[in-house]
Amino acid sequence: MKLHIVPARTGAEWVRLGLKTFWRQPLAFVSLFFLLMALISTVSLLPLVGSVLAPILLPFMTLSLMVATSVAYTDNAEGVGTAGHAQRPTGSAMFVAVAAAMRTEWRALVKLGVISAAYFVVAVLLTSFIDGGQLARAYLLDDMPSAETLASSDFQVARMFLMCLNLPLSLAMWHAPALVHWHGVEPVKSIFFSVVALFRNFGAYALFVLAWFGVFLLAGIGMGLIATVLIGVGAAAGGAALIGNVLIVGSALVLAAMSLSSTWFTFRDSFDPN
Repeated sequence: MKLHIVPARTGAEWVRLGLKTFWRQPLAFVSLFFLLMALISTVSLLPLVGSVLAPILLPFMTLSLMVATSVAYTDNAEGVGTAGHAQRPTGSAMFVAVAAAMRTEWRALVKLGVISAAYFVVAVLLTSFIDGGQLARAYLLDDMPSAETLASSDFQVARMFLMCLNLPLSLAMWHAPALVHWHGVEPVKSIFFSVVALFRNFGAYALFVLAWFGVFLLAGIGMGLIATVLIGVGAAAGGAALIGNVLIVGSALVLAAMSLSSTWFTFRDSFDPN
């Protein structure tokens, strides 16, 4: 396996390819994303163990969307119908490929998930030095703090500190599931190679994040304007305000599915199996 060094402008190309591939089969991508999110959310609600088990499922989600993207893009680039036109990828083919990948790699993905969960628990415990353990009890013991505690500066700083601690975990797990699946890399080594790729191609990944931020911002402004109109109408016609709020939340989830579907291109261009 060889690491590719790509120019910074490649980050914008990854976003373009992600958007284009997503719209080849939007219903399948959104359905897959919602299914995985529902599974993780359900597991996270389990008493005591939910907050620890949920991170174990995150590598499964990452690889699922990468596999779905690879199928959609490959069919788009290589599939040719009888009339000489590129065939539109089928949602069933994407789900079948995802199921096959999960069945093949579940052991390695569980290992990555356990590493994620262990890191998360340590990160949560470290916040105890800031707020005296309030956030840790909320996450690990389902001991919900009072309204006064939630509004306290120590609790808010602890939450921000936890977000900062989780950033290295996100970077480490960016490519790890894909490296395990496509290149047969051991889970621990895949984490190391993922971090190296991100730093060696920092310019491309920085532009990738900034480009997606721009997409989210423009979409948010557009949905906000639509929601404002609907909420204004809702003053005279009940229910329109609810539709506006649902539209904002739904758009945010669809945008999240779009952004995750583009991560396969970052992996494809960063690593050479030869």
